Amino acid sequence: MKYDFDKPVDRKNTCCVKYDALEAVYGRADLLPMWVADMDFETPDFIIDALRERLEHPVLGYACEHPDYWPSVVDWQKRRNGWEIDPSHLAFVPGIVKGIGMVVNVFTQPGDKIIIQPPVYHPFRLVPQNNGREIVWNPLKLTEHGYEMDLEQLESIIEGCRLLILSNPHNPAGVAWPVETLRSLAEICHRHGVLVVSDEIHSDMYLFGKKHVPFATVSDIAREISITFAAPSKTFNIAGVITSYCVVPDDRLRERFFSWIHANEMDAKGIFPPVATSAAYRKGDSWLEQMLKYVEQNVLYVEDFCREHISGIVPMRPDASFLVWLDCRGLGLDHDALNSLFVDKAGLALNDGAMFGPGGEGFMRMNVGTRRAVLEEAMERLAAAVASI
Repeated sequence: MKYDFDKPVDRKNTCCVKYDALEAVYGRADLLPMWVADMDFETPDFIIDALRERLEHPVLGYACEHPDYWPSVVDWQKRRNGWEIDPSHLAFVPGIVKGIGMVVNVFTQPGDKIIIQPPVYHPFRLVPQNNGREIVWNPLKLTEHGYEMDLEQLESIIEGCRLLILSNPHNPAGVAWPVETLRSLAEICHRHGVLVVSDEIHSDMYLFGKKHVPFATVSDIAREISITFAAPSKTFNIAGVITSYCVVPDDRLRERFFSWIHANEMDAKGIFPPVATSAAYRKGDSWLEQMLKYVEQNVLYVEDFCREHISGIVPMRPDASFLVWLDCRGLGLDHDALNSLFVDKAGLALNDGAMFGPGGEGFMRMNVGTRRAVLEEAMERLAAAVASI
């Protein structure tokens, strides 16, 4: 089946954060939204059909274990990433950010130090901080080849830390971390007794021939010190259906974490997450491949447009995801002026790079998971705004 990613979908007035929260966040409701990390494409028909079929039954009572939930996850990870997972190593979590918060509370105490690698997804900072933990920065290095981990700096600041939160692939820049880098990271963290939480929510969305490497698979050491979070939510545009899960291969970590999850009933899935997950992972390969090809063309369009019309903005090509990290430093604008350019002059809502921490200043994160016509309008608006200054 051929899917149509150019089909217009009106998402306004559906209690949709991306559109209906614009005024609350930006002070204007008339912006073209390219911020929140979900796509404007229709959720695939096979997922909607599976949910609709379940809704044909008139009772939505308490649910027991869906027979294909974990088998579909295991099969998907093996088929897509070559990761053979023991089903007993899996547990449902009510969202990955919530899962990170659960790890923070189970494995650390108030005042403990937690490492993050900015610029990086802002809840990595907010969740530990709001739980009374201390953030320790291990900033990424920006080279002519893109972002790299600064493992030497990590060695200098890791003593006394309890946890490192890894974005794999990286958000916002979409970096596919090399196996050697992940292996070295595991060795350093293991040597210092640091647990690694790997957020792999974008792991199905590799572009331009890149492949995902699950952190837990790079070495026996990584397996022993890792808790991995994943979900079909970004992949199949079902973020509103909570479908996240964690993988904990180590017996000691798993017993501690899963016993807490179960004691607090955090693993209660409800009716719809298993239905949506099973449908996505059993029937989603073709849709996913077509969607990724469309996103690749959107990325290339942004690159070509900036090269031809906005020389002061350089898009960093993502290895994964539908997010493009725009290097706007060539415009020579300070933080407030850059935001004003996008919001007030271009009428665009993007994520301000500074929110991702040190190193994010002068950048903007653009969501290109939308129709080409919308992307073209956004880039034309941006070009006109830049020309005006």
